[in-house]
Amino acid sequence: MKLELDIDRFDDPTFEPYLQQAQLAGTRFTTMAALGDAPEQRRALYRLNKACSADIPDRGPFYTYDEYVVQRIDVATFNPNGVIVATQGADWIAMSATSLHPDQQFAFSEMTGVLAPHRGKGLSLALKLLAIRFVRSAGYRRLVAFHHPRNQTAIAMNRRLGFVDQVR
Repeated sequence: MKLELDIDRFDDPTFEPYLQQAQLAGTRFTTMAALGDAPEQRRALYRLNKACSADIPDRGPFYTYDEYVVQRIDVATFNPNGVIVATQGADWIAMSATSLHPDQQFAFSEMTGVLAPHRGKGLSLALKLLAIRFVRSAGYRRLVAFHHPRNQTAIAMNRRLGFVDQVR
């Protein structure tokens, strides 16, 4: 399922309370750029992405670390500023990765995931708010997401944010 968000129509203030609530609860938000796009951070991102991807219907085996680096990090569309990580203390608990595709004039929501013990607290909405702000600051007007049709939780979250069926 392909969904698209018109960045100009997104209503930041509606979702700001989720970010504030998470921060008040001790969650810190940062980016791979701020953390340092180094091997240790890449491995931590890989482990987090792998754990968060486990619930995607029909996902199949996740990449090996080397495959992940080749297919998700060492690509022209990877931007460490577009990879937002939520932490509590030293623990990485959630992430949102967004890539930029200038040739097609859209940003792509690669993955937003929250580890199971931290779900239900609005972290995915807080992460998406930050991802949308990244997309806007990069000068893009469209954010696209693909979902397995049975991944109803992710689809519902994106629809809540204003994503609609892609028409282009």
